[in-house]
Amino acid sequence: MDKKREKRKHDHIEHAVQLGPGPKSPGWEDISLVHQALLRHDFDEIDTGQIMFNKSLELPLIINAITGGAPGLEKINASLAAVAKETGIGLAVGSQMAGVRNKEVRHTYEVVRKINPQGFIMANISALAGPQAAREAVDMIEADVLQLHLNAVQELLMPEGDRDFRSVAENIGEIVKSVNVPVMIKEVGFGLSRETAVELYKLGIAALDISGMGGTNFAAIELTRSGQKSLDIFKGWGISSAASLLEVTSLKLPIFTMVSGGIMSGLDVLKGLALGADVAGIAGLFLKILIADGERELAQKVMQIKEELQISMMLTGIAKLTDVSTIPLVISGETKNWCEQRKIDIEHYGKRALPEKKPAEVIF
Repeated sequence: MDKKREKRKHDHIEHAVQLGPGPKSPGWEDISLVHQALLRHDFDEIDTGQIMFNKSLELPLIINAITGGAPGLEKINASLAAVAKETGIGLAVGSQMAGVRNKEVRHTYEVVRKINPQGFIMANISALAGPQAAREAVDMIEADVLQLHLNAVQELLMPEGDRDFRSVAENIGEIVKSVNVPVMIKEVGFGLSRETAVELYKLGIAALDISGMGGTNFAAIELTRSGQKSLDIFKGWGISSAASLLEVTSLKLPIFTMVSGGIMSGLDVLKGLALGADVAGIAGLFLKILIADGERELAQKVMQIKEELQISMMLTGIAKLTDVSTIPLVISGETKNWCEQRKIDIEHYGKRALPEKKPAEVIF
């Protein structure tokens, strides 16, 4: 058994709960959805449902990759799976390399499918893993989608981390060809750029999780875990979640997009979707609630997020998520500055018009 790997899994949970997000902002305060004072819908009509790779979700939300792979962590994954089943949202497990290498800890991942047999579940393994390991990760939990995580910053700051990334692009392409489920590329909290998104699309991946800066900070976690101080400058490294999402959606690629990184509310979810994402992911916030207050409080938090999303949809004039791209919004602050210098067109977001009921004589 790999005791060092198991200890690292527990350390990640402990430090993720203690450290919190940041230190920099994910940028959601820079996104302002335009308020529509003349409401047009009944609250009971507001439909938060979303389809993700042929499976229905009650709201566009995923419990993003958190843990698994060491004794005791099956309790966390069991609770997460139970909440996902109860509330009708998706779930991704943490990196499964431990389970691929050690059959004795596979149950810490397999529990999610046992508890939620019909749910939407994503497998997770490093983009540096081989195709055989990727297939085992998918089979282990009968996954609907495979997340391949890109965690270069984390690896470079980890004393025992990988240093050779020369084969990662080629490896991703091989995995895409070898697994029988769609492949999602997931950053782990430092964002995806346009350049990277284009390269990944050419490799045949089906989805992107931009996972921008401002949520769980694996640079801070690894530096705290190792006690290093000399590399603290990298605690603020990355592209904010809002800016990263705009980097990717500005390309208009025919690809499924998940936004994560500092999502804290249903309003944040709607902001992400209005910028072009299909679903949102939350990890750190959910982990803290589960550890501090338990499964029941976590389920209530998910339902609070649903209510916040419904109210936000009402106040922006839409009743279903298929109309989210019509919501006018204003981008300001650091996110606007970023987009201007990166030549990302954001002017059209403020000129959007809601469907139907727009007076013909009004010209914007």
